[in-house]
Amino acid sequence: MQDSRSIIRLVVADDHDIVRRGICATLQNAPEIEIAGEAINGREAVRMAAELQPAIVIMDINMPELNGLDATRLIARELPQVQVLILSMHESEQLLREVLEAGARGYVLKSDAGQELVRAVRALNSGQVYFTPKVSEMLMTGYLGRCRPAGERVKALSGREREVVQLLAEGRSNKEVATSLGISVKTVETHRARIMDKLNLKAFSSLVRYAVRNNIVNQ
Repeated sequence: MQDSRSIIRLVVADDHDIVRRGICATLQNAPEIEIAGEAINGREAVRMAAELQPAIVIMDINMPELNGLDATRLIARELPQVQVLILSMHESEQLLREVLEAGARGYVLKSDAGQELVRAVRALNSGQVYFTPKVSEMLMTGYLGRCRPAGERVKALSGREREVVQLLAEGRSNKEVATSLGISVKTVETHRARIMDKLNLKAFSSLVRYAVRNNIVNQ
């Protein structure tokens, strides 16, 4: 019988059902891994992390309502005992830097998931960090010391402002954003005006383009 103390409990967050099921199937090949929950967006991933207290959340980057980067930031800040492993199709140095800054402990490319995912989960569970080989190569190039161009403006936004940007860029009305975040419509309007001012944007279409460029929403 499996010793319950050695079980690694996970939450898997990906908005594509087929992909999420494939991830779970790969993980369930390891006898010590237990899927505690499946989330279809970043907000649900954060909620499940708080409620289920898994050892690790496996997080996709591009998800509706709250993207994986901002969900990772929330988990790292509010639930530091929960490790986040990013599983993404993107091989981007800028995105990798943002993932590390957000507090993730590992990054596995979806193309490598079949060979690397279980290994990554075991590494994080033992207190190590883990990067898929291609990602490790990017780290070895010393990109962390490079200057960061346009994406640096993302830092000017607070976590709540990024949430507002994502929901607005996804086509939500001010009232829908207020309901989703549990704030007043007036507060949403204030956030929206402050965001446009911070980013020096004049048109809402520019805000949508900004959200796409900075991986806040899907293209």
